[in-house]
Amino acid sequence: MRVALGLEYRGTRYCGWQTQPAGCAVQDHLERALEKFLGASVATVCAGRTDTGVHALAQVVHIDTEMERDDVSWIRGTNTSLPSDIRVVWAKQVPEDFHARFSATSRTYHYALLNDPVESATLTGMVGWFHTLLDIGRMREAAELLLGEHDFSAYRASECQAKTPVKTMYEASIERIGHFDKTHQMLILQFRGNAFLHHMVRNIVGELVYVGAGRRSLPEFRTIFEGRDRTRAAPTFVADGLYLCDIAYDARFGLPPVRNRHPFGH
Repeated sequence: MRVALGLEYRGTRYCGWQTQPAGCAVQDHLERALEKFLGASVATVCAGRTDTGVHALAQVVHIDTEMERDDVSWIRGTNTSLPSDIRVVWAKQVPEDFHARFSATSRTYHYALLNDPVESATLTGMVGWFHTLLDIGRMREAAELLLGEHDFSAYRASECQAKTPVKTMYEASIERIGHFDKTHQMLILQFRGNAFLHHMVRNIVGELVYVGAGRRSLPEFRTIFEGRDRTRAAPTFVADGLYLCDIAYDARFGLPPVRNRHPFGH
């Protein structure tokens, strides 16, 4: 049978999702825990491969197994052997035509950005940081240009293996959260699309920060985006503030809702 699992993890200590020879990836830890629980090795397939240091509130994986367990057993039995910063939060038997990656209709990433003159000590590894006050209005204007189907080559990492750079962005928004004064703000940048290129979100965040800081005008932002030249765009922003927050599937699969779709529970 095929079983889908929903995962949360803090990516700070891990070398990304995908298995590595050193065994340092989230996938390595999950598959070792599943092997202990089932008494047999099992391969996992995920909805979206996260990079080193990237977090997940709603990763989805599927496995194929002959072992029958109830949903609660899948959760508790697997979590027993997982590190405390990786957790299975739901489990469900799914039809054989369900595929964690290819059945997904959209993916949502949030980037948590602390905009403060001084970097936070307590939020290290959990948020990105920029010291100069950012103009959210200008950033929102730039983000609107990303909506729709486009060639996102300007934000594509050189090692990206996607078959095409053309993706559809359904949402690109910026929200200010928390109670801060004019020089201190926490921003949540939200991106929802059918799929994303390698480093695409972090590269977009870098460009939007340039716009907000006055280093890039809106016409320049548009020219770089439409020019599809990665070398002209801003540097890749740090992984610390990036969260995989939601994977959408057809309702017929009946997957449980995400229990927390937003960093910091907002």
